[in-house]
Amino acid sequence: MQSPRAYSLDQALTEMHTLIEHHGYVIALCPASAPAAVVQRLHAVRSVLESDRIAVVRSDLPPLGLAVLALQLRQLSVCDFSPGVLASAARLLSHYIYAGALLGSVAKLDRVPVTLQSHAKSWVPGTRFAVLATPRPSLVKVSSGDEAHLPGPGFGTRMLYAPGRLAPDWVTATLAPAWHSQDVTEARLPGESARWWATGRLVEFAAAIPDISVLYQLVSSVRRDDCRWCGLELIGDRCAFCAAPLPPPSERPAPPVRALVPRGATALPPGET
Repeated sequence: MQSPRAYSLDQALTEMHTLIEHHGYVIALCPASAPAAVVQRLHAVRSVLESDRIAVVRSDLPPLGLAVLALQLRQLSVCDFSPGVLASAARLLSHYIYAGALLGSVAKLDRVPVTLQSHAKSWVPGTRFAVLATPRPSLVKVSSGDEAHLPGPGFGTRMLYAPGRLAPDWVTATLAPAWHSQDVTEARLPGESARWWATGRLVEFAAAIPDISVLYQLVSSVRRDDCRWCGLELIGDRCAFCAAPLPPPSERPAPPVRALVPRGATALPPGET
């Protein structure tokens, strides 16, 4: 969502109402770093429309990682998942998105723990840092000819990278092969990236599962429950639409019996062959 200063409340209400009318439910991904005014606007729209069909999902992912999450949810929206399961799947899928950046400075970075030594090295001309924000924060110094190591995924991924004011050579020639990325694609740098990473000298990257059948299996393998407040299905411990917490395990009904996939077979979303 655009800044409230550039986007009137009337516009937001009209467009959100149109989305609900056309699609039934809306999942609004909102970065945890978003200004308070943006979050207040989203909740104001939900309140004015008196709609329980809008889920405001907060995320700690950096901008390119959040864009990848939105793409994955869009892919899964054509499957047979209910709105509640799809919205609550955002937190699950975030754990499988490896998002970070190659930075020319970490002097002002506050999203990832930075040592005093790294802060000092930021003032040395030509110094670069490889930073992993999610799922587990990590930071290493990158020198010329140095194959600096960032902990990567243990599963097949597609990597997107978005250059700012740094050359992407280390990301494409060193990081992507080290992470065994099956495909490496350039993307446009999100508008919020420079603010999120506290520098415009960067190359942002995100590696994630590209296969919709794997994403489908991942989400469908998690236990589903019904929200006791709004009645929607959910996975995890909280409803993404009404924010009601799931009751303790001792108070939950037994999960329904689901058909098992034969060993060696691959479960595909309905309609896929």
